[in-house]
Amino acid sequence: MSRKFTTRDLVFTGALIALGLVTPMAFHLFGGTGPVFLPMHIPVLIGGFILPPFLALLLGMVTPLVSSVLTGMPVLFPMGVIMFFELGIYGLAASLAYRKLKLPSISSLIIAMIAGRVAAGAVVFILSAGFGVQMNAIAFVKGAVVTGLPGIAVQIILIPSLVYALNKISRSSNVNA
Repeated sequence: MSRKFTTRDLVFTGALIALGLVTPMAFHLFGGTGPVFLPMHIPVLIGGFILPPFLALLLGMVTPLVSSVLTGMPVLFPMGVIMFFELGIYGLAASLAYRKLKLPSISSLIIAMIAGRVAAGAVVFILSAGFGVQMNAIAFVKGAVVTGLPGIAVQIILIPSLVYALNKISRSSNVNA
């Protein structure tokens, strides 16, 4: 199967990976606010709305790994591994729900958030059952949701507005081309 991506898709993927690296660094300047405001999630979720599913999945998987290697955030094991799957599923689910199923942005966003947290819980379960990581999957997901409530609120408010603006810009640039 041959996948062909537009230059626009590849440029957006690279730009969103860069944003996914820089945004958490900015938040960490103000203390350990990453788990509260979830800054790496925002570019990945945006990518889910503007990229094809494969690139949205790739964006979500690559961003935490590159960030871990370059900045040490998140720590590669276990959080980097958990976020690899969680953010990958965020991007994939948002792209499938919005671009393929044509669901509204809020619905697509909520589906992606739930799917990503379920994936994170499954990874925590596998890591604890198979690799002896001392974590409880249900407690991890509950804790992540409760701690991340401010970030979730920001995402629900910010991302649909950004997606609307990006779509409007994209439509007007296609008309003028």
